[in-house]
Amino acid sequence: MNWLQQLPRTGRAASGLEWTLWRKLPLIALLGTALPLLGLGLLHLLADPEASAAQARWLQMADYIVLGMVVFHWAMVLTVAIGCVIVMVMKGPGYVADGYPVSHSDRPRETQQTDEEAASARAYSATGRPE
Repeated sequence: MNWLQQLPRTGRAASGLEWTLWRKLPLIALLGTALPLLGLGLLHLLADPEASAAQARWLQMADYIVLGMVVFHWAMVLTVAIGCVIVMVMKGPGYVADGYPVSHSDRPRETQQTDEEAASARAYSATGRPE
């Protein structure tokens, strides 16, 4: 069974913003991770080594905030990457999905189709000849 049978006379749509974003995503992910971590490292370097408990709590809160920012950034980069892949697939060539006859609203079927009739219709549409 050929799962990805391409439809005749279908082509690819012109690429757009998705490829531009796709190429920049590694750099965006790297910068979005490195910049907050560099700022946190600078904050730790400039902090007083013999700080009070309140200052130590504040520094620990900054650690948690930066960790949250980095994880949120990764989630957003992953979301944009998934969106780019979906757009790339949707702009690609058309493929055969489910080739079975559909009862349309302008000419509805009088009776419900039996399992045998449905199986023979599927076999006919898959092979292109009656069995």
